[in-house]
Amino acid sequence: MKRFRPCDLDQPFLLLPSLQDWLPEGHLARFVANVVDALDLSPFLDTHARKDCRGKAAYHPILFVRLLVYGYVVGKRSSRQLERATYDEVLFRYLAADQHPDHDTISTFQQVHLQELAKLFL
Repeated sequence: MKRFRPCDLDQPFLLLPSLQDWLPEGHLARFVANVVDALDLSPFLDTHARKDCRGKAAYHPILFVRLLVYGYVVGKRSSRQLERATYDEVLFRYLAADQHPDHDTISTFQQVHLQELAKLFL
């Protein structure tokens, strides 16, 4: 009789998964995350969140910068592609910390902060 490993899609995790376990050390996505983490993103912080503190909390600008930079590097420039990638691709899920901003939010961030984004590459 043959034995097979279980392949149950409803199997719960015994331990919670860690984002750090999703990518090998030295991966390009880790490099992009480390570079973006070291950048001065203060110009984004001042203008990104609502001043009146109403509504849901805003996504952190670091999430958008990571997605946009890595997307540019791998050829995903469309906000719709980036949104879809946060669901479908482990690399983008890692960079977005398993959050999923919609394409309108990604596009608006990019349009509003186009000059600040350009300055990051000088």
